[in-house]
Amino acid sequence: MRAAGIDIGSRTIKLVVVENGQMIHSAITDTTHDPLEQCRRLMDQVYFDKILATGYGRHFFETHFEAPTVTEIKAFARGAKALFPSCRTILDIGGQDTKAIALDDKGNVSKFEMNDRCAAGTGMFLEVIAKTLGYDLDEFGKEALKAEGNIQINSMCTVFAQSEVTSLLARRQKREDIARGIHMAILNRTLSLLKRVSTTPDIVFAGGVAKNSCLKSLLNDALGQDVKIPENPQIVGAFGAAMIAQELQNISNSKRKFA
Repeated sequence: MRAAGIDIGSRTIKLVVVENGQMIHSAITDTTHDPLEQCRRLMDQVYFDKILATGYGRHFFETHFEAPTVTEIKAFARGAKALFPSCRTILDIGGQDTKAIALDDKGNVSKFEMNDRCAAGTGMFLEVIAKTLGYDLDEFGKEALKAEGNIQINSMCTVFAQSEVTSLLARRQKREDIARGIHMAILNRTLSLLKRVSTTPDIVFAGGVAKNSCLKSLLNDALGQDVKIPENPQIVGAFGAAMIAQELQNISNSKRKFA
């Protein structure tokens, strides 16, 4: 029996297929202006018996495909725990929101907070600031690690931060020092969220921003522990949704068997 999980995010859509608890397929595509068509394209590439949707677009997916849904919090909890059984805390920084989730020793969600009303510190924020500094997103974190100076960024509003960066560039401040200042501002905002929820190890860092080498290094130093990052941190939610879908299908099959 193959089960799929689809995570429809603001920037990307992720699809994972599992069989007997093992991931056998994963794919990521941009959400674009037509997420429904993007979902169809991803699903047309694979076979599965059951699918479960999560992410901000899960409700429109449910309407169009008559598929059940699960919250992002539950999906990320299940996915992170499956990838890292020792996980007790999850930090997810995606395209436009940040989540901190605390788990008990059985993997159940005990507390969570979401920052989804402001894009500060998210992937979109990083994309805008990286472009302002003339960096590709992939090199942004690497260049920030080369910084020798420490510049404080006062605003985390995307528009104001972009203006502040432009002013710093006009004053001939080094790009890598500004880049580090941006990462320090994101770190402080992230730590504030984590400390309200949990910093209990092991901490799993998920979402596209987990690929940023500078932020990972800063988190490790600030927390005094090595955060765990999946091989592909963007698919944790989709993987969790697929695992839940498989478990629900197994329960349904058992009920029919003994009915």
